[in-house]
Amino acid sequence: MRASPLLDRLLLRLARVKESPELKNGVLLVAAGGLGDAVLLMAVLDRFLPLAQKGEQVTLLMRADAAKMGFLAPPEVEILSVDFTRLASDIGYRLKIFRDMAAKRFRLAVSLDYLRHPLLDEALIKATGGEAAAMRAKPWEKYQSQLDANQALYKRLYDSGPALFDKVLRWAAFAGWLTGKSLPPPVLALAEARLPPVESHATPTVYIQPFSAVKAKQSPPDFYLPLLDALPKDIKVVLLGAPKDLERNDEFKALLERPEVSFDARPFKDLLPSLRAARLVVSVDTALMHLSALSGAPTLCLASAAYAGEIVPYPADTCPPSVRFLMAEMACKGCLGVCIYPDHQRIYPCVARLDANDA
Repeated sequence: MRASPLLDRLLLRLARVKESPELKNGVLLVAAGGLGDAVLLMAVLDRFLPLAQKGEQVTLLMRADAAKMGFLAPPEVEILSVDFTRLASDIGYRLKIFRDMAAKRFRLAVSLDYLRHPLLDEALIKATGGEAAAMRAKPWEKYQSQLDANQALYKRLYDSGPALFDKVLRWAAFAGWLTGKSLPPPVLALAEARLPPVESHATPTVYIQPFSAVKAKQSPPDFYLPLLDALPKDIKVVLLGAPKDLERNDEFKALLERPEVSFDARPFKDLLPSLRAARLVVSVDTALMHLSALSGAPTLCLASAAYAGEIVPYPADTCPPSVRFLMAEMACKGCLGVCIYPDHQRIYPCVARLDANDA
């Protein structure tokens, strides 16, 4: 049985703890985005920390997959990982998480997401039973009636602007509204104190991340040939990806036949020292690209136009000088992946128009 409002009424009743307002303590920040969102959030997370009162713990709740980036958070922030797939489908797990939320007795729960699911992240907010705050949720036709009903959860609701708006600037404005602090736009950089030392390389290295969870955002292997041919002979080239990316993208194995090219599937935390020492990181617009860019590595993003205005390119006043974006101008940019062109499931037209010679 999948989650439903009717089921949640029973589960929330079972999870409820005896009300003791004087025992409520701590701040819960809920961020249910993916890996890329998690990296970008770390550039502005400090702006939400003043919400905690003296001596209070700040807890950041993340999706289990995105919690891989939790190592970038300030050390005083506790990371709480929730498997959202199980939360949606496993009643026993759902009840356990609801009970955990209620037992922690958070004084304040804040949703950091503009795009919210009423039966997932908002259900977790509901389970805390405490005061809550959020941005007004992004319109979602499928769940709009439930989103509207859930507005009653929040004592404070912030109108964060139009549907297409830069994600980081939206967070920064929300933090300012909550805390009453007026700060300049954040530069997209991770705190040096929270980054690992730069790893020294025996040979200069260029890293290429050609893979995306959305395969239509990937340029074909031939796209990278002009770049590889233009590199000096002493440059080592490393393709990056998850362990199964080469299995899912068999055509990229041809690049590994070149003597200077190898493959690295290390997790983000282990890879980061090497990224920081790179001569260049070339990546599609994925979490790896954001991690590279915000860690200070020279980064070239091969951007689709789908998320222009929300994620990439970064706004001029937040973009680090070490980051460049290659993106084809399209009249339809900002479609957020709802592509109108035929054959878009194979490759987005905006990606097909990218030219490595323009890099």
